[in-house]
Amino acid sequence: MTVAPHPSLLCIGSVLWDVIGRAPRPMHAGADVPGQITRLPGGVAMNIAMALARHGVTPTLLSAIGRDAEGEELIAACARLGMITDHIHRPADLPTDRYMAVEDNEGLIAAIADARTLEAAGARILDPVTDGPLGHPEAPFRGVVALDGNLTEPLLAEIATSPAFAEADLRVAPASPGKALRLRPFLAHPCATLYLNLEEAGLLCDTRFPHAEEAAAALVARGLSRVLVTDGANKAAEASSEGLRALAPPHVRIARVTGAGDTFMASHIAAELAGFPRAEAFVSALKAAAHYVSGELDPCFS
Repeated sequence: MTVAPHPSLLCIGSVLWDVIGRAPRPMHAGADVPGQITRLPGGVAMNIAMALARHGVTPTLLSAIGRDAEGEELIAACARLGMITDHIHRPADLPTDRYMAVEDNEGLIAAIADARTLEAAGARILDPVTDGPLGHPEAPFRGVVALDGNLTEPLLAEIATSPAFAEADLRVAPASPGKALRLRPFLAHPCATLYLNLEEAGLLCDTRFPHAEEAAAALVARGLSRVLVTDGANKAAEASSEGLRALAPPHVRIARVTGAGDTFMASHIAAELAGFPRAEAFVSALKAAAHYVSGELDPCFS
């Protein structure tokens, strides 16, 4: 699937270095095992942008990246991967953010996200949209916005209610279950779509759901415009005022999990930009995420 470059698509949030250690067998607390360690461009906004670029979409990044050596290397990698970096906030006194994770053959063991530079930058990363070349309250941005839940809670609330984003097609990812509650302001946004896993959906509703279908239906009942809920290898669900549908993802061998949700979200956005009906876009996204988890899709390309 390929779509024409879409200049009105923003990826807002974390752009950093992913340092991932992977072991080929199960691990336990305190384990010391052989494996592989990789460093790749990452972060929720970056992972979504990379997946969008695979589909021929040209995303514009809004983030914060330091002016240190790692930051210069990261900016160069973003440009090489086909992203617009002109509007990224570049503080001189803060380091480039990093994410570190450990995975075994069954999935994620533990992770630490050091996003202090993104959090310190705050609303300054939004200047190009709120009062700049990409839009302002009198001429709000009307394109697609892929939004990363790694932003601070006040900043996410500001975006959810800002006139500058009132007419945007907001696509929002929580980044992790620990940050899911930050997305509550988007339940009232008329054009917001949330991409959640089952645990995150439960946290937003202050309950636990047995299946993705129940979670998706409950969120729409609470006023959310649209939601897509995944549950690993179990059925995923999409719900909106148009109805509810649930599908099982393809069964694959798990090679990695970090970035799978971002791949699902980006592939879904790209499919809809390409004109796919909602049902077909949902299927396309599930297939893309399965290919990624299986290791058939490279997480990065040159």
